[in-house]
Amino acid sequence: MKRSVVADARRIVVKVGSSLVTNEGRGIDHEAVLRWATEIAHIKKTGREVVLVSSGAIAEGMKRLGWTTRPSAIPELQAAAAVGQMGLAHAYETAFAPSGLRTAQILLTHEDLSDRRRYLNARSTLRTLLALDVIPIINENDTVTTEEIKVGDNDTLGALVTNLIEADVLILLTDQIGLFTADPRRHPDAKPIEEAQAGDPTLEAMAGGAGSSIGKGGMLTKVLAAKRAARSGASTVIASGREKDVLTRLAQGERIGTQLIAETATLLARKQWLADHLQLAGKLILDKGAVKALTGEGKSLLAIGVIRVEGEFDRGEVVGCYDETGKELARGLINYNAADARRILRQPSSQIAAILGHMEEPELIHRDNLVVV
Repeated sequence: MKRSVVADARRIVVKVGSSLVTNEGRGIDHEAVLRWATEIAHIKKTGREVVLVSSGAIAEGMKRLGWTTRPSAIPELQAAAAVGQMGLAHAYETAFAPSGLRTAQILLTHEDLSDRRRYLNARSTLRTLLALDVIPIINENDTVTTEEIKVGDNDTLGALVTNLIEADVLILLTDQIGLFTADPRRHPDAKPIEEAQAGDPTLEAMAGGAGSSIGKGGMLTKVLAAKRAARSGASTVIASGREKDVLTRLAQGERIGTQLIAETATLLARKQWLADHLQLAGKLILDKGAVKALTGEGKSLLAIGVIRVEGEFDRGEVVGCYDETGKELARGLINYNAADARRILRQPSSQIAAILGHMEEPELIHRDNLVVV
């Protein structure tokens, strides 16, 4: 029997929905939150990294404010999110404490992930937290962003975070056991789908609307999230958050729920995206040592190997790497703007902070964000 795609994953994003976190809107289900925290702690002991994307702030805020129906007015949604976020963060901090794990709250918007500089800042923060053995708890920043409340959902946010940190798998925990051939609440003959290809258009036709009056998402948002995550090579698992030891069992290789498999490997998908879909904002002319490091040794690009910087660009934009004859060798996301890059070229990484007064990253372009062309 095939193993779960989670079994071999080293970096995992887990998303839990509002109906699970808040027990169908009755307030934060502390018992469930503790259960997931305990399972995540168990997974971390196997040497893996886990990021948690959690819904529930608005639902918890509604409960605290005594509202029984989700409001439609943006200011009221923002107020509910602001009130509920306090309880949500405290619940996770308390739940992870017995396992000796620290947590960090990260509030993101789609704008944070579409702007290149903010994208890199978020990525660096999350990677640092993971390196520090901290569990990032991510939610939408519903308190200030009207666009996020109107069209955003945490299934999509989970996929964006999966791409952001280059996770291997996205787990979407819901109140259903997985994806069905039709809505089982309306079609008793609907059959569960054990495995399919992420991005298969027939899946979108099978998925219904929002699953409850508490949350925004439904199976359609999960299918679309899996499609988005697959663009960076991550597979997705849709499973019931009420299943006993669901995360632990998935990590051990047990097949639970629906697996939506990414067709392309993570590394290939990311490098294909860099190579084919982004315009070059500038050029870096490299010396022979840097050329060898990039093309022959698969290393990151350091400032000391750059002879000249051409063009004007911001941190996080895509620039080309060229040899002294003008041949493009590679392209990638740069960690410094053009002005700072000019100041540190031909300098060792150890001198960057002294020259600029700060150091974003030791590399001009990290090898994970670079593709040889």
